[in-house]
Formats: sequence, C-alpha cells, structure tokens
Amino acid sequence: MIGAMAPRAILLDALGTLVELPPPAPALRRLLRERHGVEVSERDAQRALRAEMGHYRDNCVQASDAAGLAALRERCVAILAEQLGSAARDLDSSELLLTLLDSLQFRAFAEVPDTLARWRAAGLRLVVASNWDISLHDVLERTGLRELLHGVATSAEVGASKPAPQVFEEALSLAGVGASDAVHVGDSLGADVEGARAAGIEAVWLNRSGDPVPGDVASIASLDQLQL
Repeated sequence: MIGAMAPRAILLDALGTLVELPPPAPALRRLLRERHGVEVSERDAQRALRAEMGHYRDNCVQASDAAGLAALRERCVAILAEQLGSAARDLDSSELLLTLLDSLQFRAFAEVPDTLARWRAAGLRLVVASNWDISLHDVLERTGLRELLHGVATSAEVGASKPAPQVFEEALSLAGVGASDAVHVGDSLGADVEGARAAGIEAVWLNRSGDPVPGDVASIASLDQLQL
C-alpha cells in the first residue's frame, strides 16, 4: 500500500514509464537507404540521433504549439543532417524530417494498457506529467493510451520541465485532487522522484533496468507492480 491511505489519482511519466522508444538507428538507416538511396553506418546513425535527441531534450519545452513544434523539428532535422555529413547534405529537409519522424516509433510497454484500464475501472484518476512537446498527445493516441487517461500535462504546455513543480501542479489540477491524494510514478530519480516529492506528492521510482535503489525510495520494476 502506498502511504497511509490509497491515492485518488496516479500521475505518470511518459517515456520510460508508459511508452518506450526502440533503438531508432536501424530504422533510420533502412529508411535513408529505401527512400533516399543513402547509406550510413550504424555508428554514424547513432551519433546523429544522439545529437538530435540531445537538442530535442534541451528545447522541447519551447514547442507549446504547432508553430513551436515545427520550429523545433526544423532545428532537429538540421542537426541530424549536419551530423550525417555529406551523406545527407543534398537531401530535402522536409523529406528528411519525415524519415526522422518515421524512425521514432514509440510503443506502449506490454503491461501498461491493462494496468491503466484496471486502475481506471477502479475509479482512479490517471494523468500524465511529462517533459515532452505537444506531440505527446498524438503519441498517446497512436499507442492507444490516450483513451485510458483523464489528462495530459506536458512541460511545453506548462512552460517548465520536471523537476520544477509546474508540471506536477498542472497534473494535479487535471486530476482534480490535492498533492496528498496522489502518487507519481516515473523512471527518473531526479525529474520524477525528487520533483514529485518537492511538490508534496508521494513518488515511486519505476526502475525497469534493475539499478540499485536508494534506501529512501519506493521502487517497482514494472507498472503493474504498484501496490495501492
């Protein structure tokens, strides 16, 4: 049982908690070859994606609307092309963007849909609190999870990234509960556990990789292990 009383709401991180991103480099290499006749090595694809994703993580909070998302994606694809070097120099940026997006195929973790459905049927309010741009809504739709949730709070729409409290506060507002009536589950000790605690919310670390667990942290290995 979490805390002294069962929560009325569960706040949930997205990437690493609800959805995963299979390694995109193989898909990027295949699509570059099939669509553009361009061959790149696994190493070069991975390096280019690391640079692109690093820029995305640092700047996704700016993509709060369609224009902001388009600008962020334009910068990301430019970084990808630069890192790929001469292989991508002459590619049309809009076509390369489609290839990049198609290489990023998010999917729900196996236990997530049934777990969310069970919690929702039990009357719990389920709200995502995630560092993501506005496209998270589309990702949750495509993975079949959006209909199982009561709300989605993204860092881009709030204007701040976890561990700052604003994302958690917006998620609580969407859930219609106070901090003492919620628990937050996420895969980051800093952004999720420390951030939720600072906002007065009980936190559980979703430790899918089996890393050592600090003594003061409640942890689970998969979402369906959460005891309420």
